[in-house]
Amino acid sequence: MKDDLKHAAAIKYDKDRDGAPRVVASGKGDVARRIVEKAVQYGVPIYQDDVLAELMTRLPLNSEIPPELYEAAAEVLLFVYSLEQKQKTGERG
Repeated sequence: MKDDLKHAAAIKYDKDRDGAPRVVASGKGDVARRIVEKAVQYGVPIYQDDVLAELMTRLPLNSEIPPELYEAAAEVLLFVYSLEQKQKTGERG
């Protein structure tokens, strides 16, 4: 984890319920560090994008991300999907 971590956010997407990914946790400073620590503890993939994390900390909790962030969120979800596929096939790195 970066020592200079300033912002962190967690998103969740349920394609059957949500129109877009939702911000389920976000914070700055110590809260950001705790979000990342919990992600590591529970094996949640971490995608690092300081600008995106800062933008997501501005959104209300449980709100869907706005259309302006769809492309960035799609990159995050693609990253997570690719990690899941690698785990299924036993690939490393």
